[in-house]
Amino acid sequence: MADTSFMTLETAEKKVTEAIEGGVTIVQLRAKDISAAEFYNMALKIKMVTGYYNVPLIINDRVDIAIAADADGVHTGQEDLPAGEVRKLIGMNKIMGISVSNTSEAEKAERESADYLGAGAMFPTDTKLDAKYVNLEELGEIKKKVQIPVVAIGGINAENAGQLFCAGADGIAVVSAILGEKNIKEAALKLALK
Repeated sequence: MADTSFMTLETAEKKVTEAIEGGVTIVQLRAKDISAAEFYNMALKIKMVTGYYNVPLIINDRVDIAIAADADGVHTGQEDLPAGEVRKLIGMNKIMGISVSNTSEAEKAERESADYLGAGAMFPTDTKLDAKYVNLEELGEIKKKVQIPVVAIGGINAENAGQLFCAGADGIAVVSAILGEKNIKEAALKLALK
């Protein structure tokens, strides 16, 4: 899963295309510092790319943008709309991911019909400075408590990704480890092989 935090509208299509060609299987569009109109326009552009490659597009936090752009789903955190309300808004045919940092949050998210969990932050990250940290043992415990996929998030790169899979993660979500690299396709391929 690639998070698109560092992109501008001008570079979005090219970077997402390269990431997908390198093996990214889901794209999450995350844009904290742009207007709703800019976010919506970026979502439409990215959806054209992900649609071409048949890769799901998930919108981070903004249920309204996910619905307006007809994205494949939405990912929300513990401080966002309650999962049950998000599910009512997006329906049962869209993907809903929930960020969690412990087993209690994980079990609650699964009960509220989350399709997958984002567990973390696993390591220090510049993209979410207020993140709660999850250690490898807790990641393993979260995985044992739920039946849905668990995606490790936060500060992940090619050097530390392997230990997350050993701890039980079904997948990883990265930003700078792909989008911050000069050769995006190669960086994505390197992580896809983990």
